[in-house]
Amino acid sequence: MTTLETPTEAAAPGYRPNRTLPIRVELVRQLKRRRTQVSLGLVALLPVILWIAFSLAESGPPSGSLNLVDLAKTSAANFTVFTMFAASTFLLIVVVALYFGDTVASEASWSSLRYLLAIPIRRTRLLRQKAIVAGMLSLAALLLLPAVSLLVGSLAYGASDLVSPAGEAVSFGGSVLRIVMAALYLAVHLSWVAGLALLLSVSTDAPLGAVGGAVLVSIVSQILDQITALEGLRNWLPTHYANAWADLLADQINWDAMTRGAFSALAFCAVFSGLAVWRFHRKDITS
Repeated sequence: MTTLETPTEAAAPGYRPNRTLPIRVELVRQLKRRRTQVSLGLVALLPVILWIAFSLAESGPPSGSLNLVDLAKTSAANFTVFTMFAASTFLLIVVVALYFGDTVASEASWSSLRYLLAIPIRRTRLLRQKAIVAGMLSLAALLLLPAVSLLVGSLAYGASDLVSPAGEAVSFGGSVLRIVMAALYLAVHLSWVAGLALLLSVSTDAPLGAVGGAVLVSIVSQILDQITALEGLRNWLPTHYANAWADLLADQINWDAMTRGAFSALAFCAVFSGLAVWRFHRKDITS
């Protein structure tokens, strides 16, 4: 009478389930992809495009009040803040949705997913490794934007104080720290986009469908957030606290909105990620 072997016992000598698909291998693989290179290139190019646009635009008469556009041309810190405001409502959302929505769906579209799982790589590990790499790329993009903006702004406008629309000033050294904190807050806030894109990625074989679905939900949420008639219901929208990091520009930082925004985003991310794991474990892999 023979006994059935477990998958580990039946595997080739030296097989270790916890060593399959290392982070380094997946990261190098993703960095070599054209979509990664183009997306990071666009993020780095945006500050240059904005600087060219400001240089070509004619100076209008003084408006009598401070606004982000006027302040953007006064210092590197203000230029960086304007760039982050301009990118946070769409470009950065697309980038995060691209990295996470393309994780599993792209493998399915290439008909390589079943071969990855047949190595075998456990489904939980496959999803985790790909999510970690997508998170690393997303964080790199979120930090690349202010880094390039500070460099371009310093060359074009000088490294002077950050001035808020309220007229409060923060030293250049202090403003750099706050800009880094703002980028980290955006990384936490956009975690809900990452979780949703990951869920859609394991639910479809079309990468564009997963990426576009996450972006579409974000756009709809932003539109609903503008409807004041919804009153308190807007607080439950995932994009409601998207610009809470603006409180970092004040002389005295108010952490209330950012705390709520971080908690809301992480809660949405946990729910979406949990559903992604549940869905992936029960999905029939046919491609």
